[in-house]
Amino acid sequence: MTLIRNEDVIQSVADALQYISYYHPLDFVKAVNEAYEKEESPAAKDAMAQILINSRLCAEGKRPICQDTGIVTVFLKIGMNVSWEGDMSVADMVNEGVRRAYLLPDNVLRASILEDPAGARMNTRDNTPAVIHTEIVPGDSIQVKLAAKGGGSENKAKMVMLNPSDSIVEWVERTLPTMGAGWCPPGMLGIGVGGTAEKAAVLAKESLMEPIDIHELRERGPVNRIEELRLEIMDRANALGIGAQGLGGLTTVLDVKILDYPTHAASLPVAMIPNCAATRHAHFTLDGRGVAELTPPSLDEWPEITWDVGPRARKVDLDTLSADEIAQWQPGETLLLSGTMLTGRDAAHKRLLSMLRNGEALPDGVDFTNKFIYYVGPVDPVRDEVIGPAGPTTATRMDKFTDELLEKTGLIGMIGKAERGPVGIEAIRKHKAVYLMAVGGAAFLVSKAIRKARIVAFEDLGMEAIHEFEVAEMPVTVAVDVNGTSVHQTGPAMWKAKIAEEHAIEVT
Repeated sequence: MTLIRNEDVIQSVADALQYISYYHPLDFVKAVNEAYEKEESPAAKDAMAQILINSRLCAEGKRPICQDTGIVTVFLKIGMNVSWEGDMSVADMVNEGVRRAYLLPDNVLRASILEDPAGARMNTRDNTPAVIHTEIVPGDSIQVKLAAKGGGSENKAKMVMLNPSDSIVEWVERTLPTMGAGWCPPGMLGIGVGGTAEKAAVLAKESLMEPIDIHELRERGPVNRIEELRLEIMDRANALGIGAQGLGGLTTVLDVKILDYPTHAASLPVAMIPNCAATRHAHFTLDGRGVAELTPPSLDEWPEITWDVGPRARKVDLDTLSADEIAQWQPGETLLLSGTMLTGRDAAHKRLLSMLRNGEALPDGVDFTNKFIYYVGPVDPVRDEVIGPAGPTTATRMDKFTDELLEKTGLIGMIGKAERGPVGIEAIRKHKAVYLMAVGGAAFLVSKAIRKARIVAFEDLGMEAIHEFEVAEMPVTVAVDVNGTSVHQTGPAMWKAKIAEEHAIEVT
């Protein structure tokens, strides 16, 4: 009989969440670096360079890889011979660990969890509760698999009830392009097959806890149908040409993980959940000997990547910008932004437009005339930071607000993550505005370009408050120009055709 202290569970969960906030799994770092080395698309290669540089900076500075420090998911296998010292429930222990991790003063993590999700949507302020899956198994220890999953990738999860004769590979191939780039590729695909609808989704999520090892599978060859599916899906997914950040390129998916479970004869449930460029998970075992020990990786394990876009980038002064100037920008062009911008996400957009519709003046300090808005919910600063990690959020969530905001405020441009949808693109074309893309998964690197930051409105919204940022040479890509041309459409289309052509040549 093993005695497990409540405090050991709490502190182990807290330590693991802090650990994964700034240490990428090394298998992920190596996989991205291999993809970077072989990438032929300049835009995708630039994006992966930023992801790798950001990863090393976070490991050095012990600050979050991404501003979205995620919703916590925990898989517990609790041995039947375990007994407890303390009277807390398992869920309460896990949630106290989450609370302790996210409020740690030396590395504050962003609280993103809202209660009353269909109503008031109020932030719980400590990122609790976690999503917990518990299994009672033979043994005298507790096995823990823990992850922090960002909303951008989680929102792209797909689930389908296929007919037993349908092709899983073909469904993935059809579905992946519909997910856009808001899941921040390159990353992993977790796929659950079988069971029931909810079981398939849990299997897909749990599969993402495993290390990237598809290169080993390819070398030794598959021994069962699941392993064959992993290779088939991987090859078909990368042939789509979506590429890093959806800009077009050779690598979209770094690995495909599949877990299956017996299912009904009439059913074929399939769930697909992507993991993003901020892949974060840890595994540990509690056996009664105290708090779990997590060994920090050596910084020597990170590749030495240098990235300088200065010679080929257009430098932009945001404080003197005009509509005539932005009309000269070309799709795919790299810009270095300096000057002031305002920030705002879903909640701020909703409140701003409500004020405008009611004839109310906008708050002091909120003037969008000839300005840019950055879709970001930053991490709070610590020590001498101006702001914490401040990478972009998924831009398509703001599409429904875009036309009205451009029409009523004098705004001329937006900065966010991934593609814009048809509604957003049409609004941009109509108002001769532009949309710029910052790299998702490079939040700490982006924050280094922010020289000053202050909240100017809606402080009660927490991380969704409107900030004013003063930036110096913040790197972005022109993703939608004033004519409505989107690089997230042209880039993948070009690389899909290029990959198909090269494959045809290899086959002949």
